[in-house]
Amino acid sequence: MIEVKELKKSFGDLPVLKNMSLTIPPGQATGIVGPNGAGKTTLIKTILGLVKSDSGTISVNGTVLNGNWLYRRDIGYMPQVARYPENMRVNELLDFIKGLRDQEAVYEDELIEQFGLASELEKPLRTLSGGNRQKVGATLAMMFNPEILFFDEPTAGLDPRSSHKFKQRVAAEKENGKTVIITSHIMSELEQLVDYVIFILDGKIRYYGSMEDLLTESKEERLEAAIANMMDDDSTSEMTNQAVQAPATGGNEYMQMVSNH
Repeated sequence: MIEVKELKKSFGDLPVLKNMSLTIPPGQATGIVGPNGAGKTTLIKTILGLVKSDSGTISVNGTVLNGNWLYRRDIGYMPQVARYPENMRVNELLDFIKGLRDQEAVYEDELIEQFGLASELEKPLRTLSGGNRQKVGATLAMMFNPEILFFDEPTAGLDPRSSHKFKQRVAAEKENGKTVIITSHIMSELEQLVDYVIFILDGKIRYYGSMEDLLTESKEERLEAAIANMMDDDSTSEMTNQAVQAPATGGNEYMQMVSNH
């Protein structure tokens, strides 16, 4: 379970997260949406301990974030833009991360095969295409079989076949009871992968609830139209769930996260 209470974060004079509170129960697939600069990535990075909040509390599976890094062992993270040591080969990176995490890479071989990375393993990371770097990021996020998965714009740069393979894998993780959290500007992608939606606008949660309820309330058939309506509607805050809590359901930053300090 992830619990965020009265979270605030500013960068200089710019407030980014404004007294944000929410609870994401275990086993829930959640999409985080909103315009550029709304605070989506900052929220994720704060939960991961990559950004320090100004005030408020965060707990993950009962562990309150106070400098303790052990909770990260239960998390897999795929950043929007992954940055790794450019001269390192792909297989060297995988071995390096396994050493840092000191965990069994349960699905390493399976993911390499699924994403077609076998032919890339001996190549330096600097030579990889953007799509293949994304595949490496997806493999790193999921190969340790974590209970919580964060994906930040995961299909950016993927070709249609790779995107389909990725969605198949995430759907399987969801069916296995993993907590899946995805930020994406591709609403059709979220329709396939998540059941709950968090809509963030100007650093505040304006809606948190089931996708089905959102579509019903907005009288729309597609998520894209429902979100667009809320972005245009000054009264969107009235649609926010009362407790901002959904019911339970059955780069460099990555390197920093796995470094365990």
